[in-house]
Amino acid sequence: MIYLVKNKDMQKILFKDIEEVKTAVGKELPLSKWITVTQVMINDFANATLDKQWIHIDQERAAKESPFKTTIAHGFMSLSLISKLLEEIVVIENSAMGLNYGLNKVRFMNPVPVNSRLRLHASIKDVEDYKKGIKITFLCTIEIEHQEKPSCVAEFITLLFE
Repeated sequence: MIYLVKNKDMQKILFKDIEEVKTAVGKELPLSKWITVTQVMINDFANATLDKQWIHIDQERAAKESPFKTTIAHGFMSLSLISKLLEEIVVIENSAMGLNYGLNKVRFMNPVPVNSRLRLHASIKDVEDYKKGIKITFLCTIEIEHQEKPSCVAEFITLLFE
C-alpha cells in the first residue's frame, strides 16, 4: 500500500518496495519544500563545473550589465537539484540503491535570479523492469516562486534496485 506521510513542512510518498512503485504510474507526487538558491550555492556550482561566466558570479557587473540586474543560477544547477528534491518526497523502503540514468526533453524556460526559491512538481510517467530493478521516468518541473514560467522541465530517469 502506498502511504502519504505528512509533517509540518512537507509530504512524502512512501512505497514499501519497487513493485509498489509500478502502481503509481501517472500519479502526481507531493510538492517538495522550497529551496533558496543563494550566491554561495551558485559560486560553488561555478567552481565545481568550471562555468564561471560573469552572469553567474560577478554581482557588481550583473547589477550593471545584466538584463536581470542580478546574478542568475546556471540552468544545469536547477536541473541538478531534481535528484535532491525527489529524494525528499519519494521514499522506497526496500531499495538498496538508486542511480541517475539520464534525462529526456530538458528545457530551461526561465532564468533563476539569486535568492529565488525553487520547488519541484513531479509525477511518475513510466516504470519499466530493468535487470534486477526498475527504471523510473519522472516528469519534473522546477517552479520559481512568484514566476509564471518554471526554471526548467525535464524527464528524469532513475534506476532503482532492491
